[in-house]
Amino acid sequence: MPRRATTRGDARTSLDGARADVLVCGASFAGLAVARALAGAGADVLVVDRYEIGERATSACAAPTPWLHALGLRRAVRQELPAMAFGTPHGVHRYELPWTWSAFDYRELCLELWATCGEARFETAKVERRTARGVQTDRGELVAPLVVDALGWRRVLGAGFQPPEAPLSRGLEVHPHAPGGDSLDVWVDRDLVRAGYAWRVPAGGEQRVGVGSYWPHDHVKAPVRDLAERLAMPAERWQGNWFPHRLRPAADERTFFVGDAAGHCLPLSGEGIRTAFHFGLACGAELRAVLEGRRTRADALRRYAATSRRLRRTYALLLAGQRLLPRVPPRVLDLVFRVLSHPAAVRRAFTWYLDQAPPPAAPVPAVLRPTTTRSVAA
Repeated sequence: MPRRATTRGDARTSLDGARADVLVCGASFAGLAVARALAGAGADVLVVDRYEIGERATSACAAPTPWLHALGLRRAVRQELPAMAFGTPHGVHRYELPWTWSAFDYRELCLELWATCGEARFETAKVERRTARGVQTDRGELVAPLVVDALGWRRVLGAGFQPPEAPLSRGLEVHPHAPGGDSLDVWVDRDLVRAGYAWRVPAGGEQRVGVGSYWPHDHVKAPVRDLAERLAMPAERWQGNWFPHRLRPAADERTFFVGDAAGHCLPLSGEGIRTAFHFGLACGAELRAVLEGRRTRADALRRYAATSRRLRRTYALLLAGQRLLPRVPPRVLDLVFRVLSHPAAVRRAFTWYLDQAPPPAAPVPAVLRPTTTRSVAA
């Protein structure tokens, strides 16, 4: 696992009582999308995370290319993938997609996104709990009237839950250095995982090879080793995480929840980066309206929660597919993949899928960060 990079020694000053207009807890894609949506609003935005920005990868690092283009995030892309291949023990079926995936470097994309967050500030601190005035961290209490939890599935600032009893899936992957391939490959093979899927994502000079299980009690380290062996690749450079598969309330009476903290990761596919962008921007828009005096915090909380609930039928449908997948006989599943591989079916299905959290119709304007930034302790 990577070393925790945080403020140390003389630089680790107390933050107790530090104030901001908006406090964003979590500096991965959801939290950074919120901060980006607030760039140029003239507000004091503070982002805090236990790790430095981009220090600890939390995802498989592939997203729909239209979303990356809409946000102007191109530098971190390592390979664009125009197709997907779905395999079972009885065959493999290639789908030419109406849009492409892009595999990217996690750290570089986070830094590229952070560079568009205007004058937002950042501090390393472990967020521990909600307080009446803001949040308590291991560096003191931070005070803000508007607080966002983008810390992931633990939902630190709300009613959390713990695996393996919680509605969470688990994923684990390795990153061997090996070029080749132009498709995002998915296998449904119960010899590898009883309920879930395996994947391979080419990313320039490396491959992301992993296994995800919908059943949190099932460990996936041995299946990842087996898959790497099947592909004649070394099982090296491990990375894994839990990810939710059930939508949760996106707001309570005083806190906004974004990304995995709100269960925004899509069931069945396990995709969470695109939805983190989508709901992060939506949350930022509501916060901006509060800062500009166009609505109250209570109104913004209600509106944002309603925005999240609009996709509840999509989440319910995908969750039903997730529960059905382990029950479908492999030969029947192979037949389904074969039928759906018709170009018209692929176009219809994947257009619908992207439209559930579509990229903005026009590129999202960026406000670049200044070369020098204020310190929260100043």
